[in-house]
Amino acid sequence: MKRIAILGSTGSVGTQTLDVIAHHPERFTVEGIAGGTNLPLLIEQAKRFKPRKVSVSTKALADELRLHISEAEVLYGEAGLTEIAAGTDADFVVTAVVGSQGLRPTLAAIDAGKQIGLANKETLVSAGHIVTDLARKRGVKLLPIDSEHSAIFQCLNGESHERIRKITLTASGGSFRDRTRDELQHVTVQDALKHPNWSMGAKITIDSASMVNKGLEVIEAHWLFGLPYDRIDVLIHPESIVHSFVEFTDHSIIAQMGNPDMRVPIQYALTYPDRLETPSKPLDLTETGKLVFRKMDFERFPCLRMAYDSGRAGGTMPTVYNAANEVAVSRFLNGDIGFLQIEHVIEQVLSQHAAVAAPDLESIMAADQWARTAASRM
Repeated sequence: MKRIAILGSTGSVGTQTLDVIAHHPERFTVEGIAGGTNLPLLIEQAKRFKPRKVSVSTKALADELRLHISEAEVLYGEAGLTEIAAGTDADFVVTAVVGSQGLRPTLAAIDAGKQIGLANKETLVSAGHIVTDLARKRGVKLLPIDSEHSAIFQCLNGESHERIRKITLTASGGSFRDRTRDELQHVTVQDALKHPNWSMGAKITIDSASMVNKGLEVIEAHWLFGLPYDRIDVLIHPESIVHSFVEFTDHSIIAQMGNPDMRVPIQYALTYPDRLETPSKPLDLTETGKLVFRKMDFERFPCLRMAYDSGRAGGTMPTVYNAANEVAVSRFLNGDIGFLQIEHVIEQVLSQHAAVAAPDLESIMAADQWARTAASRM
């Protein structure tokens, strides 16, 4: 019986993780869950899965939560998130909170010796060298949950990393993949949230449309697989059937394929190295008909170019890239700026930042806060 804790249980990945667990009750038990502000869903999850500890974002929500559940310890805030990550009897922690708030709890979980199912890509983007070094010292596995990184991970099973020529991450292209830049001038939040292939939260859906999400995945892949940026490619693949692929030195290519369903990579991380039946629909290539691949256009998607530039620059630049984007996306969702201004905010904040090389955690958090302040004023 594997004991699971979930950071971000009320989000898209969190709810699908619980769905996987519900399909295999003989294999998993839930030790702790942390949500944000969706109290009705968190109450429902707590009553169904009976975790020993539950955390919400604020004290007021925690006080209200205690009126509905009595069998679990109720926590809140960053301390509560960290307790769910490191203070339960869980041996596997799914980190699915959105944004850089997942960094400290993930580090705490690694330090406590928990195996990590990583769906919070911002953790590696902001502090990849710190996270991977600590995981190595503690003997902790970082098992990727993002479909693209899970695909690469699966393609590399039994293969020598020294024989990798390059890896290619596929991108759906997001809500605006078939629109020109001129056509993006007046798109709305509602337009941006209509992802053609995946069901995801608001922030990641906007990131998909701007291609920031793929940029974050490129930086994450650099840390997960130890590859330089010139050996990490991105292609647009509208069908989202080929989740990513690896080319080896003999030019052989191994790809991982399947219908778009996050429950598959989630379950693989939970059961690795085993595989179980899933409730997902099997892939029928005769129904798919054809698979399309397009070269990435960095002029059309400048946010992806900025991600490569930030990753290559290193130090605190990826931290600033991520933090500026989080603020810009929030401002767009609130109607404060237009869609194309997201990339403008990121670019301006990056241009003003004096990067710190090989930063410690304190320097990373300082750069993160500086970028948020700058992006808020832009």
